[in-house]
Amino acid sequence: MTNFLQQTLIHRDEHFIVINKPAGLLSVPGKGDLTDCVINRLLVDEPSTLLIHRLDRDTSGILVFALNKAAQSHISKQFQNRQTNKQYHALVSGHLSGEGSVEVPVNYDPTRPPLHIADPAYHKPALTHWQAVEQFEINHQPVTRVKLTPITGRSHQLRVHMQYLGHAIVGDELYASAAACELMPRLCLHAEQLSFFHPVTGQTLNFVCPAPF
Repeated sequence: MTNFLQQTLIHRDEHFIVINKPAGLLSVPGKGDLTDCVINRLLVDEPSTLLIHRLDRDTSGILVFALNKAAQSHISKQFQNRQTNKQYHALVSGHLSGEGSVEVPVNYDPTRPPLHIADPAYHKPALTHWQAVEQFEINHQPVTRVKLTPITGRSHQLRVHMQYLGHAIVGDELYASAAACELMPRLCLHAEQLSFFHPVTGQTLNFVCPAPF
């Protein structure tokens, strides 16, 4: 077993593997020579590794990969049909209290790649529930610890929705202010919890990986 798998492994059986993706590492190969990524590292240990879903490069946390075609199809359909339960942990700029939802479509902005924007006129819905957990300060700047539950899974959805709410995620070089980016050396967004049905037994599985910030 490689050091990467030893350091990131959460669960493995004959059908799928669950890891804790580090921040700063692509889930799949990028453009050009950007070949270092999670799936290529896993293929060294598990040549049958198959993609199910992704996390942004700078987001850390739970990722699941299939180890056979049947498991890939079964778990992928759960994501597509919104049968999974996902929860993220984030630090956002400013003080936020209570809980609520952001329901506004997220659309790719071709004039400023790779940015996405909140676009009420776009035809695909996007919905995020949020809950404030704790208010505190970093370097005398107000921040809030929040739990984020995406109901849909659009690209950059959580990052755009929190910016739209006026509380961009700390360390987000695409959507936060320069001051908010200076507070932490990374994007403070972590996929903390994921539940889905086992592709063979049908048992409900729940994986939790606490945020490192």
